[in-house]
Parts: sequence; structure tokens; C-alpha cells
Amino acid sequence: MGLVLAVVVHAANIQDRDGAKLVLALLKGRFWRLKLIWADGGYAGQLIDWTRKLGHWALTIVKRRDDVAGFAVLPKRWIVERTFAWFGRYRRLSKDYETLTESSESVIYLAMIHLMVRRLKPSPLRI
Repeated sequence: MGLVLAVVVHAANIQDRDGAKLVLALLKGRFWRLKLIWADGGYAGQLIDWTRKLGHWALTIVKRRDDVAGFAVLPKRWIVERTFAWFGRYRRLSKDYETLTESSESVIYLAMIHLMVRRLKPSPLRI
């Protein structure tokens, strides 16, 4: 569905695979129904085994097909891109305004809370 379960904002000098470990560690013991996690090719390698050991989750890598030249829509990747587009609607997330990583994480959580609450009670139709 593209809803955010956990957020970790870290410095740019931390590799994505190491950042993924920080996020997945937050999920451990919190979401018992979580069984499958999709990731792109940058997360392949030892992270798959680490994820299986940590939370008994299956980390599935969504790979780009080699026979396709140019742009191709990848399965499940559009869900992530749509979530980023939702974040783009919030001014505080359009640029890097925050000084502390904790502030950035909080703004992302607030944006997700706002989105989920709006889904519970949609705006009335305007004529």
C-alpha cells in the first residue's frame, strides 16, 4: 500500500544497505504480520540473509530485466515512487530544511499520519 511503517534518516555517508539494517531493526517485534519485504537491486547480498535471521522475513529483490532497453516500469517499484510523490505534497519535505535527523523523521511520520487520517475521513465532495 505504500504506507510507512518505520523511518530512519541518516547521514549520506552511510550506505543504503547499512541504513536498511537500521530500519529493519526498528520493525523487529512490532509488526508480527510482516512476512515479505521488497527491495531494489542495491539491497542484494548479505542483507537478504541478515533479514531472514533478524525477523524471519523474506527480502525479495525486484530486479530490472536485462533485455529491456531504456525506461521500464518495475513491479512493486511504483509503490515506493508513489509514496515519495505523497511526501512531495508537504512543504517541509520538499527540501532539506531540518537540522536534526530526528526532526526529519518526525515530519515524515506526521505526513504519513495526515495521509492515513485523510483516508479514514475523506474530504466532502466539492461541487
